[in-house]
Amino acid sequence: MSKTFLVAFAVTAVVFLILDAIWLGVVSRNLYQREIGELLLPKPNFGAAAVFYVIYVAGLVYFCVMPGVAEASVMRGLISGALLGVVAYATYDLTNLATLKGWSATLVFIDIAWGAFASAAACAVAVAVTARVAAAT
Repeated sequence: MSKTFLVAFAVTAVVFLILDAIWLGVVSRNLYQREIGELLLPKPNFGAAAVFYVIYVAGLVYFCVMPGVAEASVMRGLISGALLGVVAYATYDLTNLATLKGWSATLVFIDIAWGAFASAAACAVAVAVTARVAAAT
């Protein structure tokens, strides 16, 4: 694994985790409770969450950040991140809407928008930082 990939992974993970912590812990806390409260666990399964974050960040880096670094294009990272965020979050939310009793249609749209934003932001920052680090070495 290259140093560039490791830098990209670290930056993407930090940015995405900070954004998601703010979103889940502060901004949307009441939204999820109101919309799907009866489906929520009393405490999150942190092991499952950790596996998700590692897989998802690796996907963001491979499909969005590294191509952006190769092209020296933050815009490529931003757009690719937004698109992957829509695909990933739509897969989760629309599958839940199709299969779970009580899943919120309102939450589907909000969550997909959040996935697009957080993924785009993390990828754009990661491309900018990683490209700068790669150029300096």
